[in-house]
Amino acid sequence: MEIGIGLPATIPWAKPSLNVAWAKRAEERGFSSLGIIDRIAYPNLEPLVTLAAAAAVTQRIRLMTTVLIAPTRRTGILAKQAASIDALSGGRLTLGLGIGGREDDFQDAPAPFKNRGKRFEAQLVALKQIWAGNPLPGARVPIGPKPVQPGGPPILLGGYSPSALERVGRFADGFISGGTAPDFARQLYSLAEQSWQAAGRPGKPRFVTSLYFGLGPDAAEEAANYIRDYYSFMGPAAENMARAIPSTPAALKAAIQGFEAIGADELIMWPCIPELDQVDLAADIAKMP
Repeated sequence: MEIGIGLPATIPWAKPSLNVAWAKRAEERGFSSLGIIDRIAYPNLEPLVTLAAAAAVTQRIRLMTTVLIAPTRRTGILAKQAASIDALSGGRLTLGLGIGGREDDFQDAPAPFKNRGKRFEAQLVALKQIWAGNPLPGARVPIGPKPVQPGGPPILLGGYSPSALERVGRFADGFISGGTAPDFARQLYSLAEQSWQAAGRPGKPRFVTSLYFGLGPDAAEEAANYIRDYYSFMGPAAENMARAIPSTPAALKAAIQGFEAIGADELIMWPCIPELDQVDLAADIAKMP
């Protein structure tokens, strides 16, 4: 199982410049990917802009949205931004995409919240057409640039509903699970596998999953403070989530082993504490170089 690490771009009190240093250190320590989470109605850095900055200071590590709320964005611009990052990074971008579930993100975009699933499917078709170099219906010329990766960046789909999982077989290269326990992540992936088989596709979809973490003397409370803030819209459930974050070496190691046991291809560890030493602490536990 490969192990990647998230950027601290969603933590409001993190210095923006930390993300550049974080990207460099994560590559030095051998992580497989840099992940980034998306929100509109929150004081986070914009994911694709941040990944472009990370691409400029790295050479090997992959860049991954985990996930991007695609229906809040215009398809042509999204395709162009993604292709640009793929070209600038030498073909290192993976797009984790989802439809989103918070109305405030759509209000602030602005974009319609209703029928976002239907619009999302149309986006997935259009992205592949654009990256293949084909003009959209009614257009004179194709949207560029040409991605380095043939057919464009790999697409992973996130979500929990039957319709979200069914889309994996029809539109994606894999499934990404966000912030769930290993057993539940495996259940979701099994449904994604069924959709893959129903679509008659060979092999099996890529399986990427993720977890939050925080390490250090006061990690439990520092990590909990971030989770309470980010998931405040969940009410009391946010507190339960905050208290479940792995905040000791033993807890994080056990969590990593749990995801490896269910057959995940890659695990992305999202940070809750905006301190550069978190990269080294996590790498030591994961036994990275």
